[in-house]
Amino acid sequence: MKIQQLLFNSSENSTSIVSTDGFNPVEAQLVLAFGERTILEKFKHYESLRSLYPNSDIVFCSTSGQISNDTIVNEKVISTALQFQKTKIKALEVDIQLDNNIEDLGKKIKNEIFVKDLKSILILSEGSFVNGTELINELIKQTNGDIPIFGGLAGDAFNFEKTIVGLNSEPSQGKIVAVGFYGENIHFGFGCEGGWTDFGPEREVTLSDKNVLYKIGDRYALDLYKEYLGKYADELPGSSLYFPLSMKENKENEAIVRTILAIDEENKSMTFAGNIPQGSYVRLMKANFDKLIDASYEAANSSLINDNENPQLALMVSCVGRKIVLGNRIEEEIEVVKDVFGNNTILAGFYSYGEISPTLQNVACELHNQTMTITVISESE
Repeated sequence: MKIQQLLFNSSENSTSIVSTDGFNPVEAQLVLAFGERTILEKFKHYESLRSLYPNSDIVFCSTSGQISNDTIVNEKVISTALQFQKTKIKALEVDIQLDNNIEDLGKKIKNEIFVKDLKSILILSEGSFVNGTELINELIKQTNGDIPIFGGLAGDAFNFEKTIVGLNSEPSQGKIVAVGFYGENIHFGFGCEGGWTDFGPEREVTLSDKNVLYKIGDRYALDLYKEYLGKYADELPGSSLYFPLSMKENKENEAIVRTILAIDEENKSMTFAGNIPQGSYVRLMKANFDKLIDASYEAANSSLINDNENPQLALMVSCVGRKIVLGNRIEEEIEVVKDVFGNNTILAGFYSYGEISPTLQNVACELHNQTMTITVISESE
């Protein structure tokens, strides 16, 4: 696999961050272009990328910040082009605004992507109104839970207004892109860690509706949450990024993190980025800067467990909440990952509104919040 990564200052002016030996842009099959939504809308990049990579599938995804091989980048677009030697790919796009039926998306992926020799699926989804839990549940259903799925939900900086995604065209609202990777020569490894600290007792969810949480035990969810937040309760919903919830669907399951998107004072409820099923168990969490950074290091190490080759690319999808919480220490999250992989692995990725990654418990994929997820990719000859 050969790789080229470019930084775009405008739609036409780009500089090379890295280009591996033997890379030929005409032979590239896949380009991943990440940038803030306002920049993607202001500077139209599709024609420039198409002229550089005439035979490639070009995927756009809006973000809350881009991860390049060198550093975190804001207000510029980062494109990463992949030239495979023996691996085949297939990409498709659906518009859930035209057909707001997640089952239709699942069937299309099953019919067009889930075919012989499929090794893994990359999903880049709009992140404004899609129910991420329903999305990944449908993907697992249609692939029989046999195929690892990775990627994330698009971001919109800290604006939370709208997100845009696109395949072989300028990105727009409502799009979900899936990319299938095929053959025995492509290899993947996955890591996912949060680094948040639990506090308070574990409590049962007694009333919820998909991603809206109404009651925990015999208490209204928002009342209980405010009680634990103390002085931070007056800063809701913004302060909720510092205090997500850990959630287990049952006591034996591994906990996953859920970010609060909105609160409803009248109904005393909270809306999350993923489902909080009735009967699940939740605990409050709080940030510890050093543990958040250590988690990125652990995710990088975990991603190497099932990868038999030295990874050529590390695709990192981290949560916008981590970026907000870490503030001016955010670069450390990337630096520790670089320390694990060394200079022979190229880094790419973005800050998201939700991360999609398998777990070490052999789950094909899970929706995560407030985590660093890392997918390492290598191709054998």
